[in-house]
Order: sequence, then structure tokens, then C-alpha cells
Amino acid sequence: MKIFRYILIFPLFIVAGACTDYLDKMPDDELTLEMVFNDKTRTEDWLAGVYSNIPDPYWGFGRYIGYDPLSDDMVPSPRWEQFGWDVIAKQTGNWNPTSPWGANYWTGLPKRIRSAYIFIDNVKSNNAQKVTEEDVENMKNEARFLIAYYYWLMVEAYGTVPLTLDIVPGDASEEELFVGQTPFDEIIDWIDVELKSLSGLLPASYSDNKKYGRATSVMCLAVRARMLLFAASPLTNGNPDYVGFVNDKGEELFNTTYNPDKWVRATNACKELIDAAHQAGHQLYREYNDDGTIDPFLSYQNMMFKKSTEGNDEILFVRPDCGTWDYDKHAQPRGTGGNGGLGVTQSLVDAFFMKNGLPIDDPNSGYVENGFSTEPEFRKTKWIEVQGDQEGKEGQVTLEGTYNMYCNREARFYVSVLYNRAWHRRENRTTRYLIGEWDGGPTHDAPQNGYLLRKKVHPGHDPRNGINPYRPGILYRLGEAYLNYAEALNESDPGHPDILNYLNLIRERAGLPGLAAGLSQDDLREAIRRERRVELNCEGIRYGDIRRWKIGEETLNREFWGMNFNGTEISDDENNPNAYFKRSVYQQRVFTKKNYWFPVPQSEMDINPNLVQNPFWE
Repeated sequence: MKIFRYILIFPLFIVAGACTDYLDKMPDDELTLEMVFNDKTRTEDWLAGVYSNIPDPYWGFGRYIGYDPLSDDMVPSPRWEQFGWDVIAKQTGNWNPTSPWGANYWTGLPKRIRSAYIFIDNVKSNNAQKVTEEDVENMKNEARFLIAYYYWLMVEAYGTVPLTLDIVPGDASEEELFVGQTPFDEIIDWIDVELKSLSGLLPASYSDNKKYGRATSVMCLAVRARMLLFAASPLTNGNPDYVGFVNDKGEELFNTTYNPDKWVRATNACKELIDAAHQAGHQLYREYNDDGTIDPFLSYQNMMFKKSTEGNDEILFVRPDCGTWDYDKHAQPRGTGGNGGLGVTQSLVDAFFMKNGLPIDDPNSGYVENGFSTEPEFRKTKWIEVQGDQEGKEGQVTLEGTYNMYCNREARFYVSVLYNRAWHRRENRTTRYLIGEWDGGPTHDAPQNGYLLRKKVHPGHDPRNGINPYRPGILYRLGEAYLNYAEALNESDPGHPDILNYLNLIRERAGLPGLAAGLSQDDLREAIRRERRVELNCEGIRYGDIRRWKIGEETLNREFWGMNFNGTEISDDENNPNAYFKRSVYQQRVFTKKNYWFPVPQSEMDINPNLVQNPFWE
């Protein structure tokens, strides 16, 4: 199947209720619906077009959708704004309903939804080309999944949108055409029922590798679980900020009365997903050392690189083709042939635990910020990125002279962050971020706050020689499902043993000791949030977490820090303006109450008089 070929059929004039006489007069090179759906390849291409708006978790979340940079995870060079990175203006609060957004969900996704409905109405069996009735029913269910999924993407971004459950004919009345927003809970309820129903109709997996990435029952349950967790969270469950916010019919668009049953509903959905995923053979991806212990470095790194056919059973929902080349190149040091400006925040650096499993602000963690190591550090791992491929240096994870802030940290830190003077295996040298050095400024293609992104960047990527190893675009995975379940269960049934069980499975894979029993609900809530920040960093999830927890003002409305971009010396002397290794502000970000939702595009407000602008954007 060519579901991700993105072949567009042009020119294709299809309007519901279009005149048959007009179609009869169309030139021979133009296609009618009958011509499309009488041909297997064209039918598959149409469905491929419906699939084509599934987000790209590499280039999409970083640039076009921008969820990772809008959170406190990812840092595109602020000076890339001149090259069309409009997400930087959004970071600093410089945007409004007329501002562009690369994802363009409000107008883009309804086109795919309409296309899916046309597909459902017209797809048919074709015995001559071996398209069976069973194939047709499965493809219809795939289209139904995509409709529900795209509505969820819109709701996650905008909160409330018009919910249209059929094709609006071309001769529809203004009342039918100009539809206002549907209340949030009504949309959630419809998607919930639809995904639950489809989970009983779609297969859990496909034996045909050509169908990799096609909709499955597990994908339905994964989307449903994340959605219901979002709906149960403080942003949309008893949020007093939205009292009196109504649509054109006077209906309250958000339920501002807290409902604890939403947490129960989310908990049940998360558990249903986990049970179904386990039954279908999904499990956390792990790699092992020779003595049988988990190798946390390779487990966490290759969990993002390996395909299902290579033993990665953690993947629940994947986009097969992604913009990995651009992602990798923008995160590679500029002296290695990369663009060298896609980094991570200091707050993410600080979020990683120490190797003993304690956060750096715990007095027992052993964290030391200042000074430089006097010897390299070795761990039990086959990870080779720090000279581990050299004889006698197996298991090396830091070099002598490493800034102490980066020493004795957990494995996920080293897999996610490329700091100054870290080893870069392909170049056989350390990174050089000082002003005037190979990888440093003063160019815009340098880590503006002292860090580059390593998470999901393939170590085999070689921009000089055009080498870019394949890896899947993972949108949902079992590790997130475990954390979702732990969070929902902690709110619906505090003290339940599954909370720690599933949280500690994530920590075990990361090489950290498990948390002990006896923690309060508040302590566990904080522990789960810390674990999510680290485990799911730069996977497009953190921005949704910040919003649904209603912590945007405290988390994003402030100064953002890093190392000293203008540093010319390997020094941490606070009084030395040339010292590189000292905390320095690189950006002032802005986040207010309106930023919890994207604004309704002003162009759509101008067209449809029944739309209302999202809260606080007026």
C-alpha cells in the first residue's frame, strides 16, 4: 500500500452534489469520483491523502507545529526567526489571530476530514483488482479513525471547534455552512465513542509490512487514552477562567464544574489501552548488557530508532516517513556539516535525575554544579558515543574535564543533550561551542544557549555525505501509556499499587532505582510529572502537559536560561564575562491566560459570523 506516498490527484474537481452533466464534459485528463474508486491504485492514493496530515513527530513538532519549542524542552536558534521560524514569535508572545501557524489545523484538517467522508461514501470492492468487501470495510474504518483523530488534534490545539459529522453539500444554506463551535465535552464524548467502537473493528496489527503505519485497534485506544487524560486535567475540568464563555447558541463551551468522574474515565481508558497493547505483544523496549542487566543508554536511545520489525514492540502509533534529515541536520554541530542551532533548554538539563535517581535539588543527590571533572566516568553500557568504540574505553560516558553539572547524571540525560566539550563520535573530537570555534558563534547557526539536541538525532547521520539512517516517527508509545495510567490512577484512586508499579517500570528501564511505597498523593503527582518531563522530552507531549496542568504562567512566562553564548573561555567564573560555563539568560518568554489555546484564525472569523474567538484573544 502507498498510504504515505502523498500522491495528489490533479486536477480533481469534486464537489458534493456536483452536476453530472458538468463532469461528463470534463477533459480526459481530469478524474471523476467514479474513475477514482473504480481503480485500486487511485483509491489507495486517495486514502493516502487522508493519512497525509498525521503529524510528523520530527520536523512537525519542532518547526511546523512547534509544540516542542513552545514548551520548555526545545530551543531553535532565536535568530532563525528571519528564516521563517514563526514559533519563535510565539515563544515571546508576539502573535495574534492573524499570525501564521505552519500546522494550520483549523483549515487543513477539515479538508482531510471531508476527504475521508467522501472516501467512505464512495469506496467499493473491485474483484478484478482484488479489492474485497473485507478490504473496503477496513479502509472505511481507517477513514473513520482519521476523522476522529483529526478532530482530537483540532480540539487539543483550539479547545472547541465546529463538529461536522457528514459532508456539507455545495448548495447548503448559510445555517448549514456557517456552523459555530461545539462544546468541548460534546466533542470529546463523540470521539471517545467513535474510537472505542473502532477499537473493536480494526485489527491490532497487520501481517503485511506494506501496511506499516495503518490504523489499528491499539492506535484507537492510544489516542483515546491521551485525549481523556487531557479532558480530565485542570485546564478543562472545573476551570473557572472559562465561566460565561459561550458559542453562538449561548451554550457554555467548557464545563467549569470539576467532575472527578473524568479521572475515573481516563483511568479506565488508560488501563484498557495497556491491557490491549500487552495482549497484542507490545512491551517496553529494552536492551541488555552481557550480564543480563538492562542497558539504559541503548534502551532509551534505540527505543526511538528501531522499527517494530527490529524488535521495538513499544511503538503503538507510528508515522512511517518523517523529516528526520532536517531534524538531524539542524541539531548537528555546524562544524560537522549541520545547522547547529536546535538545542534544549537549561530547565530540561536541570530536570534530569542524577544516576542515583534523585533530582538535582535533593540534598542527597550528590549534584555538583561548578568545577570540572578530574577523570572520565564509566558505566555498565554498550553505548559507544563517548569513545566507547575504542579499546579500553568501553562504557565511558563522560570525559575528563567535563563540567560537573553534566557528571553523574542519569542515562537519559546523555542520550538527550549534547553539551559543550561532549564527545562527538563521527567527528572523533569534542564539541566546540565557544565563540569563534568550529561549532560556536557568532553565527545564528550555533547553540544560542549552549546546548544542542541529541534526543532522536541519529548518531549515524552524516550531512556531509548525505547519510541519514531510517527511523520511525513515533507518535504514541507504551512508555507514555504507563505514565498516563499512573497519573490518572493517582487522581482517581490514590494509593493504588499500580501507580508505583507502572512508574517504576519506566525508572527501571532508565537504570534508576524505583520509588518507595508510602508517598502521598501530592508527592506522587509531583514524581509523575518529573518523570514525564524527562522520559517524554522532545516528543511533542510536554506542551500539552504544561497546558492541561495549567502551569503555563509559572513555567513559560519567564526568563529562559542556558550557558553563556558569548563565552570564549573554558571557565565557570561568575565574575568573568568570557566564561562559557555560567548560567545566562538568552530569552524572555511570554505566556498568559490566552495562550492555553491557539486563536481561531481571524480569516475564519471574518468568513463565519457564528464563530467566537477563543478565551482572552479578543
